[in-house]
Amino acid sequence: MALDNGSNVQVPLVDDRPVWDVVFAIYGYPALLLAHRLKVFPLLAEGARTLPEICDALNIKPRPAEAILTAATALGFLSLQEGRYALTPVTEEYLLEKSPNYFGFFWDLMIDNYQVCSYAGLEKAIQTDAPQAYGGGDIFKSHEEQIELLHRFTCGMHSISMTPALVWPQVMDFSRHRMMLDIGGGSGAHSIGAALRLPHLQARILDFSQVCEIAQTYIAQYGLQDRVKTYDGNIWQDHWPSADLHFFSNMYHDWMPEKCHFLTAKSFNSLESGGRIVIHEMLYNDEKTGPFYSAAFSMMMLGWTEGKQYSGQELTAMLKDIGFVEIQIHKAFGYYSIVTGLKP
Repeated sequence: MALDNGSNVQVPLVDDRPVWDVVFAIYGYPALLLAHRLKVFPLLAEGARTLPEICDALNIKPRPAEAILTAATALGFLSLQEGRYALTPVTEEYLLEKSPNYFGFFWDLMIDNYQVCSYAGLEKAIQTDAPQAYGGGDIFKSHEEQIELLHRFTCGMHSISMTPALVWPQVMDFSRHRMMLDIGGGSGAHSIGAALRLPHLQARILDFSQVCEIAQTYIAQYGLQDRVKTYDGNIWQDHWPSADLHFFSNMYHDWMPEKCHFLTAKSFNSLESGGRIVIHEMLYNDEKTGPFYSAAFSMMMLGWTEGKQYSGQELTAMLKDIGFVEIQIHKAFGYYSIVTGLKP
């Protein structure tokens, strides 16, 4: 549409909110990480407070406090009623350390490695096609060499895994399976979740010895030492113990297709007849037009690993190529889905 004064300058056919949203995301979402690091949420767990009370408690000025609190309120992490800020259900569930579903350790991991998601870090990851976490290189080798990094990473992974671990075991019938092998299982969150939801199931966590030591502390917290155990090993080089259910969570997205095919084939060859593979991931749609959360997760993988997210169609093709049958895709918790198949 031309302007009324006869000018050839055209009014845009769509408004500019999408391009502004990019800018606002860059500045707005970090407000939540700052609120987390400043301990706004545990402060408000003690009771609703006014802006001046929050400023006094945290020793920050009103202008930055208002900016952070308004962003957190706009995004649904706080509420504001009669001048007092309070927690919302999502904050109580995921951002208080006393909650079994505490997500904050993963936010700590993001904060501690914020250079990875900076523009410069991601630009370098794109230009070099190489991860940038811990200064670049293989994060898993870094974890083997630096135990403190391993502890923080495993804690962060547990933080995002425990809640979905309680959901996927109930999205379909797993009653015929007796022994689950949690490949690269980290903290053991998914083995713990499966054991809690499936009383007949035993589980083994396959990971490096240093990781298994950490997992054992989590297993003990849930009193599952008799049913969930660890198995030290290298998933690429070592023999996998016997099981009729193989589980991979956030594993395939660490690797490019060639290595994923290797894991799929090793699973097929290791499983008993009638055994099942379960791949737990955030999936692209088949057209690779989204969804945005999977695209963003792929950007995270660009900075952290050599891998990427996959579509359900791609994972289905991998399973079929190796010989799995009766392949199904089920929605699980939040953004997660499972892709599963049987060994004939």
